[in-house]
Amino acid sequence: MKRIESEQNASIKQWKKLYTRKERDKLGQYIIEGPHLIEEAMNHNVQIAHLIIEESYQMPHDWEQLRLDPWVVSKKIMGILSDTEHPQGVLAICRMSSKELQVKAGGKYLLVDGVQDPGNLGTIIRTADAAGLDGIVLGEGTVDVYNSKVLRSTQGSLFHLPVVKGNLQDWIAACRQEQVPVFVSALKGAESLHDVQSSGTFALVVGNEGSGVRMEIMESADQLVYIPMFGNAESLNVAVAAGIMLYELQKNRK
Repeated sequence: MKRIESEQNASIKQWKKLYTRKERDKLGQYIIEGPHLIEEAMNHNVQIAHLIIEESYQMPHDWEQLRLDPWVVSKKIMGILSDTEHPQGVLAICRMSSKELQVKAGGKYLLVDGVQDPGNLGTIIRTADAAGLDGIVLGEGTVDVYNSKVLRSTQGSLFHLPVVKGNLQDWIAACRQEQVPVFVSALKGAESLHDVQSSGTFALVVGNEGSGVRMEIMESADQLVYIPMFGNAESLNVAVAAGIMLYELQKNRK
């Protein structure tokens, strides 16, 4: 095991910068924290550039069999590197995914238009994973998927299915080419989700927490849909709404 003693060590300073999107994009790396996320990354062939453990951390035996050569740091340095109030004693520097996504006939996709809250995006990814989707496309204005809060909220689901960045108009065109109907969440001029019939293949578009899906995206939809409200709430949190819609579209098959 290699040991880092100084808080001024160049690697410590470099790793800490990975909490900024600019540095992540520059180096193609990001930080995950805690044994659960790290095990999920290992189990899904995510490339780990560095493993960093606190000196008192007991590394699981099966990790040792992977012949990882961790950096050992003090509790104080782990606190500097961690982005949480209560560090879990282990971090990993991972290389960004090279997973590709291609729209295929019969597929199920989620397109995200400008969701800005990290917790919302992480929950959306986790829900899409649970719903068995084939991939997720993050459009313009959406928070970075490698943001530490997004990563924690996904609970490892980011490693289970392709999540890519892209121009949503291009992806909608690709869906049309493969005869995958595009449903867009909207409040006006939309049909109740309860009345929508799905063929089991679809692309669902959800939008920004405040302004919803952009007009130019709505104009590209095959169908606008909304979730009927039985109480007095005007709207739902975007992550909750996405979950309801994904399951309803799969349930309401022709």
